[in-house]
Amino acid sequence: MSPDREGLPPDIDISVAHVARVYDYWLGGKTNFAPDRIAAQAAARVAPHVVEGVRGKRAFLARAVRYLVGQAGVRQFLDIGTGIPAADNTHEVAQAQAPECRVFYVDNDPIVLAHARALLTSGSEGATDYLDEDLRNVAEIVRAAAGTLDLTKPVAVMLIGILHCIPDEDDPAGIVRRLMDAVPAGSHLAISHPATDINTPARNLASRMNEFMPIKVRFRSRTEVARFFEGLELVEPGLVRVPEWRPDSDADRANPATVWGGVARKS
Repeated sequence: MSPDREGLPPDIDISVAHVARVYDYWLGGKTNFAPDRIAAQAAARVAPHVVEGVRGKRAFLARAVRYLVGQAGVRQFLDIGTGIPAADNTHEVAQAQAPECRVFYVDNDPIVLAHARALLTSGSEGATDYLDEDLRNVAEIVRAAAGTLDLTKPVAVMLIGILHCIPDEDDPAGIVRRLMDAVPAGSHLAISHPATDINTPARNLASRMNEFMPIKVRFRSRTEVARFFEGLELVEPGLVRVPEWRPDSDADRANPATVWGGVARKS
């Protein structure tokens, strides 16, 4: 067994880059391998601010969760496309404000599943659980989430950096609509999505990543991302670059992330 494979499930292919592990490398994590690092470094050469931008997207997640708990009063989260655990996971941010928060995580990457124990460290007042499932399988996600969340009460659906992994032919807007149909009024939707229409390096980034990864990514324009929020009421400041969404500091605001982000409420 290669030292790189030690402790990994046999169905994890470390011979090619994977988007979750590429993001893990950019975030300073250790769950990545040579092909992931090669892809990450190649992408950074065409978009030099990508690492700062990925960290800016992560900071948006934390600010959105704090808003949802502290101002919107949400106590339940359905976090899909969780990624490899990093600092400030959804349950950690939510339960730091309200220990009774319940979080249901979903991802379909075997390596995320291998590290899922880091997502299951809920305090005794709340709860966390994890499902190995594809975002496209909305019915199964909703069925399983109902074991941890009360779907008669508001839920925050978190789609942070996942919809660009869903091609147009799989109807990502329809997936979002079905998820929001499954939760009641008072629920919220939070999305971050890499942009095609902020600057040229960002447009080149997706092409460069797709040269190295079997799972292709599709960056989108602000108009395209806005369609995911149709029928919902966007929370101020609306759909903006993630550093501009309720920044906590000048440093937050100055982050160069070329990522659209927003939070909306279901009436």
